[in-house]
Amino acid sequence: MTTPASPTTAPYGSWRSPITADAIVAESIGIGSVSIDGDAILWTESRPSEGGRYVIVRMEPDGTVSDVNPAPFNARTRVHEYGGGAWIADAGAVWFSNFDDQRIYRVDSAGLPEPVTPDAPLRYADAVFDRNRSRLICVREDHSDPDNIVNAIAAVPTDGSGEQTVLFSGWDFVSSPRLSPDGSTLAWLSWNHPNMPWDGTLLWTAPVLDDGALGEATLVAGGDGVSVCQPEWSPDGVLHFVADQSGWWNLYHLGHNGPEALYPDDAEYARPQWVFGARAYAFAGDGSIVCAVNRRGSWSLNVLDPNSKTLTPLDVPAGEMGRGDLAVSGITAAVIAGDPRRPMSLIRVNLRSREWDTVRQSSTVDVPSDYISPTQTIEFPSTDGRPAYALYYAPRNPEYAAPDGTLPPLLTLSHGGPTAAASGALDLSIQYWTSRGFAVVDVDYGGSVGYGRAYRQLLNGNWGIVDVDDCANAALHLVHQHLADGNRLAIRGGSAGGYTTLAALAFRNVFAAGASYYGVSDLTALAEDTHKFESRYLDRLVSPYPEGAETYRSRSPISHTEGLSCPIILFQGLEDRIVPPNQAEMMYAEVRSKGIPCAYLPFEGEQHGFRRAENIKRALEAELYFYSRVFGFDLADPVEPVQIENL
Repeated sequence: MTTPASPTTAPYGSWRSPITADAIVAESIGIGSVSIDGDAILWTESRPSEGGRYVIVRMEPDGTVSDVNPAPFNARTRVHEYGGGAWIADAGAVWFSNFDDQRIYRVDSAGLPEPVTPDAPLRYADAVFDRNRSRLICVREDHSDPDNIVNAIAAVPTDGSGEQTVLFSGWDFVSSPRLSPDGSTLAWLSWNHPNMPWDGTLLWTAPVLDDGALGEATLVAGGDGVSVCQPEWSPDGVLHFVADQSGWWNLYHLGHNGPEALYPDDAEYARPQWVFGARAYAFAGDGSIVCAVNRRGSWSLNVLDPNSKTLTPLDVPAGEMGRGDLAVSGITAAVIAGDPRRPMSLIRVNLRSREWDTVRQSSTVDVPSDYISPTQTIEFPSTDGRPAYALYYAPRNPEYAAPDGTLPPLLTLSHGGPTAAASGALDLSIQYWTSRGFAVVDVDYGGSVGYGRAYRQLLNGNWGIVDVDDCANAALHLVHQHLADGNRLAIRGGSAGGYTTLAALAFRNVFAAGASYYGVSDLTALAEDTHKFESRYLDRLVSPYPEGAETYRSRSPISHTEGLSCPIILFQGLEDRIVPPNQAEMMYAEVRSKGIPCAYLPFEGEQHGFRRAENIKRALEAELYFYSRVFGFDLADPVEPVQIENL
C-alpha cells in the first residue's frame, strides 16, 4: 500500500482503513493452552471461521503441523462455565473434553476420538495423568442435580474401563490436582463461597495409597485473605506454588518449616484463576524456573535461579502474557505472549542460546506499521487523587489528517472480570478504531490485576463506583490533555465491563454514547440467576445478598435509567449462561420505553463472548455504524445498517 504524499483532510472517524472487519475475522484465531509432549508442541486454537471451534494442534520436531481433534469435535470444557484445562497430552495420546456432550475422548495418531467417560451430566477439567495407575486425576463437576452442583477431585480410567472414583470432595470448589513426580503425593486447591480463587484458597497435600485412594489430607498453605494458585512439583519432588500473603502473587516452595518465598518481589507471578490449567511458571531441565512476571500491568519472561536467588529477563516479546500460558521441557520453553508490535503468538525459546522463534500468530493480517497506533502507558489521578492506570492509543492513519481545530472521539474500554486487565499485545480490534480516527483508552481501573492485592481489592464493596470513577476520569484526563473531544466520549465493555459501561452511562454525565457486550444491567437478577462459580462473587464486590438488596438496586443501571440520556447499543449471545440474555433484554426494553436512542443485536448460538466469524464482524461494524450516527460522521465504506430506535 502506497502512502499519499499529502494526507487527505477528513473528519475523525471517517477515515478509510486497511484494517477491516473481514480481515480481522478471516485471518485471526485465539491461541491458548500450550503443552510439550516429548519433542512435540501442542496448543489450542479457537477458530472463528469454524464457528468458534476449539482445535488442539500438534507440531512435530520437523515442523509438521496437524489437528488433533477433527471436526466436529470441539475441545472445550464447561466446568465453572469459563472452562480451561480441557485437554492433556502424554506419550502421543491426547484426552480432551468435547464441548457438545462434555465427555472425555481419547485420540492418538492411529484413529478417531473415542469416548472414555459415560454419557452423563458430568464435566471434567484440569487433569493430570497418573502413570502408575493408568488414570486421569481431574476436577469433575457433577450436574446431576442442577440445584446442587458438586465439584470434586476424581480419578477417571483413561481407557473407559472401570468406575470413576471421587478422591476429594466436600468443598464448594476444587482445582489444580498435581501429582508428585513419583506419583506418591497429590496436591490440590480448594475454596468455599463467598471466596473467589483470588480472595482465599487452601493448598492441600495427601499421600496416594496403594489402592489409589488418598490418605489423610494436610493443609500446607493459604487461608482466608491469602490466594494460593498454580501448585507444581519440581523435578526433584519439591512442591512450589504462587501466593499473595505478602500483598503480591510471588513464588514459594514448601520448605521444612513451611512456605518459603523464592524471590520476594513487588510484582505478580500469576493471573487470577478465571480458567483452569493456566501456568505462569515451569521448571527447566537445569533446575531453574521460567516465569512470567507482571510489573504494573506489563509482563516479561524471566529465568529464576532458586539457588542464587537471581532473576534474569529473557529477551522475548512478552509484554503481554494473556492468562500466562507457558510450558517448559529441557532447554525448550513454549509461551503464548505478545507486545505492542506483535499480536498474541506462540513463541518457542531455546533456553540455552536464548534465541526464539514464532510458531503461530493469532493474526496474520499484514498491516503496514505506519497504520499501527503505538501503546502508551498512562497514569492519571482518579477520585481523591488516587492513581489509576490505562493504555492510550492515539488516532493514526498516514492517509488522513483531521480538519484544523478538531479533536478525535474517544472510545473508553472497560475490561471484563472485573478482575482482569488491559492487554498490551497488538490488538487489531483496537487498531480498527484508531486507524479510522478514534482515540482509544483501555483502563486498568481499581480492581485490575498486575498492581498487587491492595489495588485488586479496591473494588470490594465498590463495584459500580471505583471502576466507573476510573473510566470517567481516564476520559476526562485525556480531554484535559487536549487529546479527545469532550463532547464525543464513548464507553464500551463486555461482561463485567458491560456493567461498568452501563453504570457509567446511568450514574455519570461524562459519556455521550455506550456499547455494552453481554453486560449486567440488573445486579439483583444476576445474584438470583447465575452459575455456581460466580453465584456469591457479588457478596464481595457489592454486598452480601439478600441482606444488601437495597445496595443491589441502587447500583443497578436498569433501576436508574432516569439518569441515562445518551444513545446506547447492546450486544448479547442468546446461549449465555454467565450473563443471561434477560439482562440485555430488560435494559433494551426500559431504555427504549423512555425514548432514548438505542439498538439491540442478539446473536443465536453465541455464549459468553462471541466466537463465530460472522457475528464478530457484524458486532464490530454495527458498533462503528452506531457511532457514525451518534457522532455525525460519514463512513468511508458502507456497512450493514443497524436499526436505532428513537434516533
